[in-house]
Amino acid sequence: MTRADIFARLGLGTAQFGQAYGVSNARGRVPVEEVAAILRRCAQAGMRTLDTAPGYGDAETVLGSCVGLTAPFRIVTKTILLRDGLDAVLNRARRSVEILRRRPVDFLLVHAARDLASPEGDRLWRELRALRDEGLFRGLGISAYAAEDPVALAQRYRPDAMQIPLSLIDQRLVHNGALGALKDLGVEIHARSIFLQGLLFMAEEKLPPKLRGAAPQLHAIRERIDEAGSTPLAVALAFALGRPEVDVALVGVTVDSELEEILDAAARPAPAIDWAACAMDDEMVLTPSLW
Repeated sequence: MTRADIFARLGLGTAQFGQAYGVSNARGRVPVEEVAAILRRCAQAGMRTLDTAPGYGDAETVLGSCVGLTAPFRIVTKTILLRDGLDAVLNRARRSVEILRRRPVDFLLVHAARDLASPEGDRLWRELRALRDEGLFRGLGISAYAAEDPVALAQRYRPDAMQIPLSLIDQRLVHNGALGALKDLGVEIHARSIFLQGLLFMAEEKLPPKLRGAAPQLHAIRERIDEAGSTPLAVALAFALGRPEVDVALVGVTVDSELEEILDAAARPAPAIDWAACAMDDEMVLTPSLW
């Protein structure tokens, strides 16, 4: 695989553009001028996907203000929660098109898969299809957690794309066959949380209190990486990009130097490492919302 092929499969998550996001993020929200520099470098490298959402603070607005820089990219955005009412969901999806200054926006994902399990789930999906048919979006998708049975969701709703958690530490959807089943259904797979909010990069004393019990396992994984002559960043990227089912591996950065580190690490040959031995099964560790 060439560097161009690798970089084309990297997508940029934009949560940090609209808010201070991530347990390991010490820099806070990315200033707009740095957003512009990051977008330029992503385009130059050949990255082709931007992931955003109304729930990411002002991220959509920031991207809309950089419309000349977002032109080379596909844009993925998401719905607000159904608890706000179906009309509010649909109106906000229309608003996303206006804010992003892109028609059609490439993908609209249901941000909370549980909304599709609600009594109004089927109606929600029908109304989103109507927005797609109206020309506001090219495709529809679902963002799901591993515990929400993404395969069953894909079989029921036939989304164009699904965003799911996948990382060196969180290999549940590999081991239970879900990743392969989604690909067999023709779903475009976007892997998120490939760094698990930077957990593997954090010093033990910096771990959130709820995760201190995982320190020995994380230390053991880092030792495996050291023995392979690699780095946590390179191994995390190699794992996600090494999965043939994954179409887009999402990364987030707070400064352009972090992007350079990612591009450099992604281009390195995959290390010889026992991937399965690096997996963890602690629900607390694998679910950042519980931290």
